[in-house]
Amino acid sequence: MAERRNPEQERAHRRRQLVLTLRAFALAGFDEGAGGHVTARDPIDPDTFWINPFGRHFAHVRDDDLLRVDHTGDVVDGSGRINPAGYAIHSAIHKARPDVVAAAHTHSIHGRAFSALGRPLAPITQDACAFFEDHEVHDEYGGVVLDGAEGDRIAATLGTGKAVVLRNHGLLTVGGSVAEAAWWFLAMDRCCQVQLLAQAAGDLVVIPADAARAARADIGTAQIARLNFRPVAEHVLAVSPDLTHGTTPRQE
Repeated sequence: MAERRNPEQERAHRRRQLVLTLRAFALAGFDEGAGGHVTARDPIDPDTFWINPFGRHFAHVRDDDLLRVDHTGDVVDGSGRINPAGYAIHSAIHKARPDVVAAAHTHSIHGRAFSALGRPLAPITQDACAFFEDHEVHDEYGGVVLDGAEGDRIAATLGTGKAVVLRNHGLLTVGGSVAEAAWWFLAMDRCCQVQLLAQAAGDLVVIPADAARAARADIGTAQIARLNFRPVAEHVLAVSPDLTHGTTPRQE
């Protein structure tokens, strides 16, 4: 069961989870220069969201580095710059999806490679079934996302799903908690890697739609995503001596 928190506690929790996510993404090799961003809606002022600072390596982001941004792009809490593309994409998603607490996008290697195919993930493994009929492909590329109109188009393509493949760009995932968005990104990138390997070896054997839907009902839920992120967060704390060690992160 999710732990009950007051708004201040929930804000601290989301910030903590955001830092753990960025550290986990660094360990997974998702960092590349100044690209990539993860956001978490603020529980006290839901029209604002927290984001990692522009130009800081994921592996070194701490709680005090996080910035809170409003929907005009102004930093209202913290000191630093935000990624312009991150603002354009995430502000549109947070506005279009009130149910979304967090969104994640990085330039991961396998996500980028798969995005060049311009197709959705196929249900070729049990893990890939978590995304079956629950993600879309944004089938256009018009350059770096720096304007709100393109962010709105990406949000529209995402629809009600948990993820979107941005053609020739990479992956983006969302969730009702930071842990969910983080786990879906980790899992989706790995599924992209598996499909690329399988396609290179031969023809894909696809799981039938009914079986894929049944598997999604079991492993594609918010509860499972939060559960799967717990050992990830535990490992991050174990290898990050600069972070304050407390109890193992609880489910959200």
